[in-house]
Amino acid sequence: MAPEHDGGEPGKPEPSRQSLRGLDWFIFFLADVQTGFGPFIAVYLTTQKWTQVEIGFVLSIGGIVGLLGQMPGGAIVDAARSTRLVAGAAVLTICFCALGYAAFPVFPIVVTAATLHAMASCVLGPAIAAVSLGLVGPLRIGERLGRNARFASLGNGVAAAVMGTCGYYLSSRSVFVVTFLLALPTLYALSRIRARDIDAAQAHGAALKTADYSPVRFRDLIRQRPLLIFAGAVLLLQLANAAMLPLMAGVVTTRSADWAPVLIAFCIVVPQAIVALTSPTVGRKAQQWGRRPFLMLGFAALTIRGVLFATVTDPYLLVAVQLFDGVTAAVFSVMIPLIVADLAFGSGRYSLALGIIGTGSGIGASVSTILAGFVADRFGAPTAFVGLACVAALGLGMTATTMPETGRSETA
Repeated sequence: MAPEHDGGEPGKPEPSRQSLRGLDWFIFFLADVQTGFGPFIAVYLTTQKWTQVEIGFVLSIGGIVGLLGQMPGGAIVDAARSTRLVAGAAVLTICFCALGYAAFPVFPIVVTAATLHAMASCVLGPAIAAVSLGLVGPLRIGERLGRNARFASLGNGVAAAVMGTCGYYLSSRSVFVVTFLLALPTLYALSRIRARDIDAAQAHGAALKTADYSPVRFRDLIRQRPLLIFAGAVLLLQLANAAMLPLMAGVVTTRSADWAPVLIAFCIVVPQAIVALTSPTVGRKAQQWGRRPFLMLGFAALTIRGVLFATVTDPYLLVAVQLFDGVTAAVFSVMIPLIVADLAFGSGRYSLALGIIGTGSGIGASVSTILAGFVADRFGAPTAFVGLACVAALGLGMTATTMPETGRSETA
């Protein structure tokens, strides 16, 4: 049977079906692993008689390390000879962190585990993007990234259901044991990606593989105007988006306390389903129509969502509003690594460029929850939602007026 035609550059052999399927399942199981470190941490530590201050400190440590580690993580992936080896080491680190949570829920171990988990996560995102780019090449990366987003969404959904069930019927500690055990299928899937199918130079964003080629310097990369504009756009995206769901969860709990957990669960599942269904199409059409139309679509959907959250009072209709979150998530889960691949082409610094964008994203997300919480407490939740919608509209305007089109045609 011929290899699946998932991309590749003219004159470059197609990646094998085994490698493409291996990447699919690696992303799926990795999403399962990462899901275990979501809200389950707060639930588990609460059952271990931790105070909310201690839990907040642990979560803050992870957030701070995750923010500061974006660019170093990308630089590590760019410098590595084998992105598969880096990804495997990061997976093992995360799984032993889960084991630490389960076996020794004491302050020094948990803080160390939170720190190591955040550091490993800073490496995994760029590593997956680099492996994808090395497999299919820059002209076919759009659809591949869409496929990555689909399997990540499926993995998140399945893992949330499985771990929630284990936590309910067994114990909250079992979630971390399951996370540790998921290392086996995750690493097996990674091993199915053949090293010879990955073009190492291409994976790091190099245009040519020549003896005298050297990556661009960091200061030259950071001076690229389109990269800085895009980092600003992503910062505005997260500034508008990060606080919306937590703020809406508080509103739903106030208006319908009994049904709040179910409604919030649906608000999480609905966008994931849309991402799984539409991401490959977004990636494929972005190759034909360009990147900017989709960026504008994502910001427009986020703006509408904020306005609707401010005006809709029925808690059940708020679930329907989450359809717009699915549109935004489907767009940006593909567009962020895709546009960075465009901008970093020829630099040999693809993963570092992803780290720069990730830093902007982290700053926006961190500030979003603080500002939205302050405005909601002082002026009410509707005013906070309108403010978030205005930030999204600012991102839309910025994309429409200053962000250049970065896509290249397949015949270019």
